[in-house]
Amino acid sequence: MLSVRNIAKRLPDGRLLLKNISFEVEKGEFVGILGESGVGKTVLLRCINGLTQPDHGEVIINGINGDGGPQKINEKRGQELRKIRRKIGMIFQGSILVKRLSVLENVLTGGLGRISTVRSLLYGFTDEEVDSALGAIDKVGIRSLAYRRAETLSGGEMQRAAIARAIFQEPCLLLADEPVSNLDPKNTEAVLDYLKPLTQEMAIIGVFHAPKIVSQYCTRAIGIRDGNVVYDGNPFLSDNTLEAIYSTGKHAPGATVDKTFPSPRETVTEWKQEDKDGAAMQIS
Repeated sequence: MLSVRNIAKRLPDGRLLLKNISFEVEKGEFVGILGESGVGKTVLLRCINGLTQPDHGEVIINGINGDGGPQKINEKRGQELRKIRRKIGMIFQGSILVKRLSVLENVLTGGLGRISTVRSLLYGFTDEEVDSALGAIDKVGIRSLAYRRAETLSGGEMQRAAIARAIFQEPCLLLADEPVSNLDPKNTEAVLDYLKPLTQEMAIIGVFHAPKIVSQYCTRAIGIRDGNVVYDGNPFLSDNTLEAIYSTGKHAPGATVDKTFPSPRETVTEWKQEDKDGAAMQIS
């Protein structure tokens, strides 16, 4: 579904933030991206959905058109890029809801990418679209709040409304940028419990601070350090794996360790991923 090939990105000060990032994601996967603050996890998500252009490499997504052909996101501009983004949902660290609108109205904005501006301004949404939005709200357990203004919601309720908006968008890929970093443990669990089943319909890539969350909810972990992928595999992380991802090693936030799982060097030292030109990347 998604192929990230040799992505590199420099910061305005010239520092190379992402150096050679490559991985693939298929429908049904819930991939958790881990790494210390400032390693470029959010920038990577922005490269995937076209909000930021990489300086090198390709981001390719398949299956978003009727013919299922591959689309190079980093080569698209204007209307072509917007068409692709319709199928890529995004959940941000803050829910980014319009506080004065109701939950239902906020969720309906997730469909603006697939209807014309004229229709949205003059005619609004059809009864079928409203029913679909209410169904998305029901999926995240806040149907009773559908007509409440967003500004009256708790943080957990706001984030669930943001998930409902992404569901209504009908994406094939959902990107979640630290979706639970501002929530208490109870709301964190509730939000992730609603996110995980969505992999039956799409692929999910999430950025998380705590390895414990990745081990409990994700099907796969990717660790980034110094601009490179240093781990890609089982979400149950060994001490050696945590040390490869974090300078603080096993003391990483919320670390959950599986001592029986091999270290990243045992797992991926010999791993190679071929790009379309036959070039290979090796993690060492």
